[in-house]
Parts: sequence; C-alpha cells; structure tokens
Amino acid sequence: MRTSHALLVLPLLLAPACFISRDTVNVPLVAQKVSALVPGKTTAMDATALLGSPHEVVQLGQRTAYRYDYTTTKRAGFSIIIVSFLNQDTRQDRAWLFFDAHDVLTHVGTSLEAEGAEYAMPWMDQERD
Repeated sequence: MRTSHALLVLPLLLAPACFISRDTVNVPLVAQKVSALVPGKTTAMDATALLGSPHEVVQLGQRTAYRYDYTTTKRAGFSIIIVSFLNQDTRQDRAWLFFDAHDVLTHVGTSLEAEGAEYAMPWMDQERD
C-alpha cells in the first residue's frame, strides 16, 4: 500500500510549476510631484516636504544634489524536475535635484521607468520602450 501511495505522489513532485515574484526598493516617484518642482523657485525644504528625504545628498562645493530612487524587479519562472528557467526585468525611477548655494533648485533630471517592469516567461521577449 505504501508503494502505491509513493507512486501516486511521485508525479506530483515532478510536475512543472510556474512562479512570479516582485521586489521593490524605496517608494515610487510620482511624476506629478516631480513636475511641481520649479527651478529658481522651489527650495530644498520644499522638495523634501513634497518628495520626502532624499536617498543620497551629494555636496558639490557650496551647491548640493539630491538623489531619489525607486526600483522594481519582476520575475517569472518555470520549473520542471530540477531545471528552472527564470526571467527578470528590473527598472528604476530616478530623480536628481540640483540646488545652488542658497538651497534654491536650479535643475531637475528624471528617468521614470519603474512602472514599465513586466512579468515574462524566459522564452518571451520583453520590449523596452
């Protein structure tokens, strides 16, 4: 009787399985909030009130730069017996804010791509926009 139970369970252990997972680092950057920053008008205090604390502050002589990041990674995979196939798509939002010696915003640079991360099986193509 035990042998027959083992023979019934064995195919289930060898059956294929699919999985997905997602990792994120930090909070998403909101495009509307970033676009509310006005060079020549917005102060460093205004920026932190709107976006929160920066993830990095870089001193540039008497000027400063604030870096904000958000990263998302999506994984999809397929396993059968002891072989696994995995596909991973990592995309990031990043904003750099540059302030003058009086903490007034001079420039903003952004790249907002994290929302475009996709789940895809290893044999599928992922298009990057």
